[in-house]
Amino acid sequence: MTNDMTRQDSEPHRYQRGRPWRGWYGARVKDRAVPEIVPATGDRWADVQQVLDGSGERGCWCQAWRGTDAVARAAGESRPATLRRQLEAGPPPPGYLAYLEGSPVGWVGIGVRTETPRLMRSRTIPAIDDLPVWSIGCFRIRPGYRRRGIATALLRGVVEAARGAGAPGVEAYPIDPEGRRVDVGFAFVGIASMFDAAGFRRVQVTDARSAGLPRLLVRLDL
Repeated sequence: MTNDMTRQDSEPHRYQRGRPWRGWYGARVKDRAVPEIVPATGDRWADVQQVLDGSGERGCWCQAWRGTDAVARAAGESRPATLRRQLEAGPPPPGYLAYLEGSPVGWVGIGVRTETPRLMRSRTIPAIDDLPVWSIGCFRIRPGYRRRGIATALLRGVVEAARGAGAPGVEAYPIDPEGRRVDVGFAFVGIASMFDAAGFRRVQVTDARSAGLPRLLVRLDL
């Protein structure tokens, strides 16, 4: 697998600081297909549904790790409706989509850490500073497209978007299975070796766990 990135033209988007960035990114995978990584915006709702709609309204819909949906659900808003509202509220968007040959095949959920209540209140994943880094909360790759470099492409797309937007860094909370196989239901937080290869540094082992393994706090300063 090569780590080369291919940028294609698209309409510019803007982050809170007003610095422009372009939203299309690609990374080569071993079958030589080139995933396109784009911000998940309201006009892509149907594609978001195709990737995330595994359990209907009972699914997570990239909400559990954010800690913003409890109030919405108490007011009668479903998780899909909350995510759809978030798609319209960026930038930054709540996630990025990966397309392979025109089909949506993957998702990565992101948020500004200082604007993500569950992370700010977390007793198991500490804040190492008060910088508004972009936090990566989850990955979801559609069955049939796993182990094809889609998550790596999504990670690189997020890093490039964060850099272009003027974010101070990107943070994530993966596990390190040390070569053991991990059920996909627990690997949604990401695998540490992927972040190592992308230049992230391992800051500390946290008290949070997934698949019975401790989650690491990893950071890439931009």
